[in-house]
Amino acid sequence: MSGTTGIGPVEPGEGTHGRDLPGPAAAPPPHPGRRRALLAVAVTAAVLAGGGYLYATRPHDPPPPQVPYPAQTVAFAFAGDRPTPAGAPPRSFSFGLRMSVLDGAPVTVDRISQPYAGLSLTETPHAPFRTKSGTPREVTVTMHVTDCATVPKDAGLPFLNVTLRNTRAIQVQSFILGTRYAQHLSRALKVACSNGR
Repeated sequence: MSGTTGIGPVEPGEGTHGRDLPGPAAAPPPHPGRRRALLAVAVTAAVLAGGGYLYATRPHDPPPPQVPYPAQTVAFAFAGDRPTPAGAPPRSFSFGLRMSVLDGAPVTVDRISQPYAGLSLTETPHAPFRTKSGTPREVTVTMHVTDCATVPKDAGLPFLNVTLRNTRAIQVQSFILGTRYAQHLSRALKVACSNGR
């Protein structure tokens, strides 16, 4: 045979060096500036996650207690007969009312009223007025009989409706002022409506 044919790859001879053949394209290494930005984002995310966990798990102070409702902190007491103010219409009579704020925020009285159709009511000082804890206030209430036919002949448990307000709420509360007030009111109504006055 004049020539030799072989099958298979040609083997390199001694002292020869092979070259890597090009394979699939490899991604270029990240640019150093981009690598630093990615690292900074990862560190920031880790710090935020750790801070959120610490905030969520640390003990929190309880919220400050709410101001009580005004009706829970106020007391009214009958304070006896008072002179009727000059200039009051006929068939009028007056009495004292002592208001105390037992504790908490100051309380404002927006209105005082009573339930009987034949009576009207005014107060001094005129509402609205404010009262602080530890400083009782005396109010003079003057009632005027407008219709003797509709006032009670014997007021058993008379009450006053008072609209109270503080920083938490506005409430309308009924106050029963006790036996002395009931007796005073019954007596004053009989006097006001006797002898056609």
